[in-house]
Amino acid sequence: MKSVIRTVLILILLLVVAGGGGAWYIWNGMQPVEPAGPAVTFTIEKGMGSAEIADLLEHNGIIRKSLFFKGYLKWSKEGSLFKAGTYTASPGDTYDDLITRLNQGDVVKTEMVNFTIPEGYTAEQVAAKLATAWNQDEAVFLGLLNSGTGLTEADVLGIPQDQKLRHRLEGYLFPETYELAKDSTPQEIVEAMLEQLTKKLDMIPDWRQKLKERGISLHELLTVASLVEREVVVDSERPLVAGIIYNRLKEGQKLEIDATVQYLLDKQKARLYNKDLKVDNPYNTYKYAGLPPGPISNPGLASIQAALEPKTSDYFYYVTKKDGTQGHLFAKTYKEHLANIEKSKQSAQ
Repeated sequence: MKSVIRTVLILILLLVVAGGGGAWYIWNGMQPVEPAGPAVTFTIEKGMGSAEIADLLEHNGIIRKSLFFKGYLKWSKEGSLFKAGTYTASPGDTYDDLITRLNQGDVVKTEMVNFTIPEGYTAEQVAAKLATAWNQDEAVFLGLLNSGTGLTEADVLGIPQDQKLRHRLEGYLFPETYELAKDSTPQEIVEAMLEQLTKKLDMIPDWRQKLKERGISLHELLTVASLVEREVVVDSERPLVAGIIYNRLKEGQKLEIDATVQYLLDKQKARLYNKDLKVDNPYNTYKYAGLPPGPISNPGLASIQAALEPKTSDYFYYVTKKDGTQGHLFAKTYKEHLANIEKSKQSAQ
């Protein structure tokens, strides 16, 4: 009898010890990892479940056992609200701390870069601006603006590949203030600018129908808009100057726009000379009739709208006032134009 009692007591003792050991094992497994080394960065992808996240935390050494973390999530009814993103955590963070941060989406703050592309900037000026903002070689950006390689939006916009184009993406890089991630690739940066053009175009009611009614392509529209952008400062005059451009095109008259010649020069000149106007290049509207092969700058929305909805008039000529207003004098005939040139000169005296 005594031996039976002894055996029962031993079994009870063993169960107590085993239970205590199991409890200790669980308790120990749920304790934070001993702090060691710097914080770890990990990313929770969209669609990941709490079990996958627990395994990810264990894999990165942030928790001891994913099994216990999964159990804790079920017990505390947590894990269904975890947000995707990139986080940092340190070995030693508690379960509750981790859960709170994952629920709140306390992700790593992405370092951003702000830059502004002014209206009328050329592709070369844009490339220089981007190179400075991202501390990269200007040639990297300019090469991309010339080729458009790997840019989905370039195909969406139907940007032509024409050997005559000085820079393929000229005119399609919408002037705007941007905020992009510092680790953005050159392709992602330029893609964002092309996408912004699409967004701005879509702000114009029925712009595709209006384009169709005018009988021109988007490329031609942006070319006209770029001429307006480089020629006009006063917003109210943009539709009128756009109308003059269309009047000249309709009559087969050379556009003779100084800005197209300036576009070909390495440096802008305060005054163009006869030798400048004779340069043999398809962008030179003093030498070749019709529109240049493509845009000569990146126009803003006001110039694009003016090119899409020009103001109808009988004017064919305009000259800049020299009175400091930056406005223009308009004329129907060349004789009137010559008279306006003299008026402009007198206003400067």
